[in-house]
Amino acid sequence: MTERILGPVHPTSAAKSALRPLFLGAVTFAPDSLLGECQARNATRTLPHCVEQLEAAGALDNLRRVTGEVDGDRRNMWFADSDVYKTLEAAAWQLGRDPGDAELRAFLDTTAALVAKAQEDDGYLNSYFTVDKPDLKWRELHWSHELYCAGHLIQAAVAAARAGVGAQLVTVARRFADLIVERFGSVEDVDGHPEIETALVELYRVTGHRPYLELALRFLDLRGRGLLDGERFGSRYLQDHVPVREADEVAGHVVRQLYLLAGVVDVAVETRDDALLEAARRLWADAFGAKTYLTGAQGSRHRDEAFGDPYELPPDRAYGETCAAIASFQWNWRLLLATGEGKYADEMERALYNAIAGSTALDGTHFFYANPLHLRTGHDGTHEDAPSQRLPWYSCACCPPNLARLVASLSGYVATADPGGLQVHLYAAGTIQTTVDGADVRVETRTRYPWDGRVELTVTASAPFMLSLRVPGWAEGALIDGVPAEVRDGYAEVRRDWTGGTTVTLELPMPARIVRPHPRIDAVRGCAAVTRGPLVYCLEQADLPDGVTLEDVRIDPAASFSGASLPDVPVALTTRGRIEVPASGELYGAGSVMPGEPVELTAVPYFLWGNREPGPMRVWLPVATE
Repeated sequence: MTERILGPVHPTSAAKSALRPLFLGAVTFAPDSLLGECQARNATRTLPHCVEQLEAAGALDNLRRVTGEVDGDRRNMWFADSDVYKTLEAAAWQLGRDPGDAELRAFLDTTAALVAKAQEDDGYLNSYFTVDKPDLKWRELHWSHELYCAGHLIQAAVAAARAGVGAQLVTVARRFADLIVERFGSVEDVDGHPEIETALVELYRVTGHRPYLELALRFLDLRGRGLLDGERFGSRYLQDHVPVREADEVAGHVVRQLYLLAGVVDVAVETRDDALLEAARRLWADAFGAKTYLTGAQGSRHRDEAFGDPYELPPDRAYGETCAAIASFQWNWRLLLATGEGKYADEMERALYNAIAGSTALDGTHFFYANPLHLRTGHDGTHEDAPSQRLPWYSCACCPPNLARLVASLSGYVATADPGGLQVHLYAAGTIQTTVDGADVRVETRTRYPWDGRVELTVTASAPFMLSLRVPGWAEGALIDGVPAEVRDGYAEVRRDWTGGTTVTLELPMPARIVRPHPRIDAVRGCAAVTRGPLVYCLEQADLPDGVTLEDVRIDPAASFSGASLPDVPVALTTRGRIEVPASGELYGAGSVMPGEPVELTAVPYFLWGNREPGPMRVWLPVATE
């Protein structure tokens, strides 16, 4: 039955983990909830679009070149096999939720057969190195992505195994994993793009085969010894400049760093290695204390897709790769499971509702790769590295199928249980059905979250237990049944006899708020941003009067907010501002401005920007002068 399917991250019973994830089918989103709408759009639009693009862009033909079914030159990136595997993973999770999707099942089965046919006799599988660079197999690990691609194959197989589909894919992945264990179990080599570590741990969790876990630990302990050739961007880019256990700052390519840290937590809880877990927590403090954007995006440098210096967070040059936000969500989930601390769920929510949600258009078939917080007037958005609007695909197409696999499995990240209770981390209308210490539990949730902070949960259970409800850090004055909530580690705890059904009402105040940046973030000093609940808001040129340039708008931080009605925007906000036009056209001079005219400003949730027409946008707004 689908309700018994394990989700993407499921520690073993021997792991040192504070919380235990529920089965994937334990949570069902209401169709009209925001997360329900996202999941439905993913199933009907995004995932089929990814399948189509694998054909159109040549990723499947790259594998067919191995089997001799097609001729011609390779298309797309040398690591495009990973796009196939991420889409297979998304398909497996979706089939776990909807096993009757015959078209999707046919894609999974035929693609698994293609992958099996492309696999070499010893288990090796990589279309680029098999056909184009056979002499370089395993010899250029700093750039080859061989283990990265293998990791995504393994994760697809884990999803297939847990969903009860694609048995052939599981066989292929295990053959390749066994080869990797044989090849790397006694040599000092690591991959330039971490990902294999967390995949090996999850395969261990599926199979119980301990060499997979041991190799993941070995890869972590070898990193930071200068084993990789950092010829282009240096060893920091590859997280090979300092051992993981000694590192005190996140550095280098953001997606690589965050995937590595997800693997760190996975290995730490399975081996009960407190020192390794503490390293992950220490690096989390650096990442979220000085290197994360207001939207949850990470990565301020386009050149090497990397973290910048502390407080180097320019809004217009923000890279904020979609895959980095997804990796951050996954890393925070693992830290939440390991520790039970609500701050990790807060960062999951920030990324989910802003950086991740904003990367996909409302049509489900157009995507951002980078996610800036400011698109300037006059920006040349003709190149895919910094487009003015979402694109249907990219030459490096890592983000769309990554989104598909996350959203297909999103119900697995909502709630957890431990022997004493049930914890709810993300709020959406729908149902939770599970067991707590052997007792059946059903929770019916009614809410318009994140548009409204009122969450009603009707709980029915066959025995008393503790219900823990996350109270986000932004929710000052939260109430439980009209009484101020007592919050510990980010959660309000409610223990009752739930027999016959009892309703608990959580009220999270959601006034629109002006937030200011840390004084050391030079790029937005003197600016303010607007948030409401978990949502970051922005201004778009489309909502300004004719003749007004977005860069000339200033916000009045003392002004009040009111609601506004816009198509496809459940809660828009209006407030006062001023237009301050430069007094002269000099590029450098006195810097004076003409006396400002008042203007009404309409702000929309950041994740919805760019769904009308291409045009300027900004999150951080200069504050009006006195």
